[in-house]
Amino acid sequence: MIDIDAYCARVGYDGPRQPTLETLREVHRLQPQAIAFENLDPLLKRRVLLDPASLEQKMLHDGRGGYCFEQNLLFAHALRQLGFKVTELAARVLWNVPPGVNTPRSHMLLLVDLDGERYLADVGFGGNVLTAPLLLESGMEQATPHEPFQVLKDGEHYLLQFKMRGEWVKLYRFDLSEQLQPDHEQGNWFVSTHPHSIFVNGLLGARAEPGRRYALANNVLSVHGLNGGSEKRTLNARELRDALGDLFKVRLDGLEGLDSALERFAAGPA
Repeated sequence: MIDIDAYCARVGYDGPRQPTLETLREVHRLQPQAIAFENLDPLLKRRVLLDPASLEQKMLHDGRGGYCFEQNLLFAHALRQLGFKVTELAARVLWNVPPGVNTPRSHMLLLVDLDGERYLADVGFGGNVLTAPLLLESGMEQATPHEPFQVLKDGEHYLLQFKMRGEWVKLYRFDLSEQLQPDHEQGNWFVSTHPHSIFVNGLLGARAEPGRRYALANNVLSVHGLNGGSEKRTLNARELRDALGDLFKVRLDGLEGLDSALERFAAGPA
């Protein structure tokens, strides 16, 4: 269990606490705005802990963000305390993966059963994070506060994709096999410690807000507007720290080694 009052305060939710579609849509919209996607702990070789107390402390009280396992586990705990029925799932990422390359089930997502319908919920997919739940069985284009998304059925699997500049782009593939805490611990250990993991080797950040998305990849800041326009800027170390604090709203207190890491990324590839 987590402190649901602290969760609602952190994400800015002050509405009814009943398990309705309106509640689900609102908290799904708010969490990606309030709690950034970031990978500072694995980047700085700090342990990423997934127990409820650690998730609560890091993201609700310490002002930090997290990646998919942290974000979606926190979201799952909050939804259950609001009365929702939630199943935890795993996906194989397809975004930026060459065709024919198989990826592990390294992404966590959620399935919410509500009023006889099933919804895909996912507040942890970085720069393309969903900002609304999606009907699982729709197959149709579904509007969100940001881009349109689509869930397609493919045999026993499902495919999530979103529309970028008028074209459908695949994000990940998943099935409905329930994942348990040991499954998350295994996937989390892999992505947070493997020497070739992007979370170990790169600086990543993302946050959605009305009308735009912010994304950080090493020393490049991107601002994507809903009209399809994007702006990119290369940042120095001071600007990287400022962006993490101001645009991504991450509290940076006590992160030993962060400044030297930012200097390294600001210098560009070796």
